[in-house]
Amino acid sequence: MDLHGDFHVYDTTMRDGAQQEGLNLSVADKLTIATLLDGLGVGYIEGGWPGANPKDTEFFRRAATELDLRHARLAAFGATRRAGVRAADDPGTAALRDSGAGTVTLVAKAHTRHVELALRTTLEENLAMVRDTVTHLREEGQQVFVDAEHFFDGYRLDRGYALEVLRTAAEAGAEVVALCDTNGGMLPPWVADTVHDVVESLGARGAGSGSGGLHVGIHAHNDTGCAVANSLAAVEAGATHVQGCINGYGERTGNADLVTVVANLELKTGRALLPDGRLREATRIAHAVAEVTNVPPASRQPYVGTSAFAHKAGLHASAIKVDPNLYQHMDPVGVGNDMRLLVSDMAGRASIELKGRELGFDLSGESRKELVGRITDRVKVLESRGYTFEAADASFELLLAEEVEGRRPSYFDVESWRVITETRAGAPVGVEALSEATVKLCAADVRYVVTGEGNGPVNALDQALRAAIGQAYPEVARFELIDYKVRILDQGHGTDAITRVLIETTDGESSWVTVGVGANVIEASWGALVDGVTFGLRRHAG
Repeated sequence: MDLHGDFHVYDTTMRDGAQQEGLNLSVADKLTIATLLDGLGVGYIEGGWPGANPKDTEFFRRAATELDLRHARLAAFGATRRAGVRAADDPGTAALRDSGAGTVTLVAKAHTRHVELALRTTLEENLAMVRDTVTHLREEGQQVFVDAEHFFDGYRLDRGYALEVLRTAAEAGAEVVALCDTNGGMLPPWVADTVHDVVESLGARGAGSGSGGLHVGIHAHNDTGCAVANSLAAVEAGATHVQGCINGYGERTGNADLVTVVANLELKTGRALLPDGRLREATRIAHAVAEVTNVPPASRQPYVGTSAFAHKAGLHASAIKVDPNLYQHMDPVGVGNDMRLLVSDMAGRASIELKGRELGFDLSGESRKELVGRITDRVKVLESRGYTFEAADASFELLLAEEVEGRRPSYFDVESWRVITETRAGAPVGVEALSEATVKLCAADVRYVVTGEGNGPVNALDQALRAAIGQAYPEVARFELIDYKVRILDQGHGTDAITRVLIETTDGESSWVTVGVGANVIEASWGALVDGVTFGLRRHAG
């Protein structure tokens, strides 16, 4: 029974993707990710390998009562039965049978040397293992897919045997035979030729052929940087089942990025793979999964990266001002993303005007021409001194406000600040030095002198600054520093080099980034801290 139309979108983030170095998912993580993937509208979600991994066994147990999937069907992954054992008596097969998953994906050897050297059995017994396991699980009422491991390499070594593995699986009742580029060494023309041969040899269904028949699938790894291209080539050659991982997760260099594959197929070739409107959720879901995995999203990721529709050069901005499509291959709304204008020393007047509009400032028209020119020149001068505004929108908004409104937003006047760090002789290694900062300022016509302590000079300054201002503006208590980045600019000057600091601050609802530059890290940090508090107060006052 085919529940998902003529084309399958199959996600393996929680199994193959979880093999990525440094990625470790709890059962709760996997339940959350499964819900997010279902929200994207994928047809199948591979939950893991029950019986081989206790967490995966627990996931399927909990999934039965805790998951309410509306679009996807849960798949359990496992291997064909062991050599010399009946499928009905094999513990691994039993774990798949008892997992509660409606779909089972079996990994089967399609490479003669792997059969003989890894499985240590005969080619005939390997075919029997495939046949018996598929037949048994079908008789138990489960839908069965087969992942032909090392298929492309095996096909090159012994085409006849590799095809016989697929034919055996199909005759036993498998609805999908997925061709796996397990080592990730294939290139698109090679994949296309092989998939075309498989489709023709097996008489497999093609997209649009209606229900019934055999699906040929593609499972690509990215070792040549071609996982997405190989997946597209396979589909073009007749594959109707595509596997991949959100954000391209996976061991070594990763698996095919499922969002990129699906977006290319839907937006560039006109195929309808996800439920209507679900692709517009792609950016949100990709980033939400990244939060769960604790793997920072790649800014340059196609379609859903924060830089996917970011424009920096003035020439681009000038064209986009006339027509956004002149320097964009699509409307980013189609994948739930946004166009961004980056302000830098490469920016021209159009960049400043468009970025200003994005931040709520109308800089258009002849009357504003001189103002835009002045802002552009100022940005270029500041960036030549080490500032960067492309990653610090909050500082740029304060600069715009100063130029447009004639004065810099100010809620307090700093009289002086100082910070002292004390390190005691003989203190154990790893014990942080205590820092103490004193800030003197005026806020709401009252002078405050406040001392703050912290586990470093920046933390102490942050504590003292917010404690002082908070007496006049209680909302400052909600502000919290959540990220801190330092970069030494002119490294040839050693400890005398100019330092740039980026600070991200949150009020619990949103966050903003400010920049500071100084002759040392403390001075640079102070500038970014002051901008961060000022921006937060401006936002709350507005």
